[in-house]
Amino acid sequence: MDEVREFETLVAEVEPRLRRALIAALGSETGREATAEALGWAWQHRERLEGIGNKVAFLFRVGQSKSRRRKEPVLFAEPDHDEAWVEPGLAPALASLSEPQRVAVVLVYGFRWTLREVADLTGVRVTTVQSHLERGLRKLRSALKVVSDVGT
Repeated sequence: MDEVREFETLVAEVEPRLRRALIAALGSETGREATAEALGWAWQHRERLEGIGNKVAFLFRVGQSKSRRRKEPVLFAEPDHDEAWVEPGLAPALASLSEPQRVAVVLVYGFRWTLREVADLTGVRVTTVQSHLERGLRKLRSALKVVSDVGT
């Protein structure tokens, strides 16, 4: 029974961040499925996971791998209701970004992760995350026709 409690504690610690990261990378539906797949893998391979330092990053890669066999376009759920503060073009604009750009933009601006946290998750340098973030924001601004008035 201790094994079950230990796993429940692990899930409570890693699931929210893992789910957010996989949804950012893969879209709403596939990201949730990949999270479930990764947590299922974690249960089956509990002993292997014990020695891993950054469990979220490791399970992120497991979730990505599990979802690759059924590669589908990235989809973000459309809200059931009209909300004036939600830009209707945001979901398709996010879907048009490359996966690294989308992960950087959604995690940094959507969930307030630091560049270091995203770099640790994805296994790249902080400067690479910064580049993905800048390129992603530039593409989003272009897709959404946002004109910056900074410096004018």
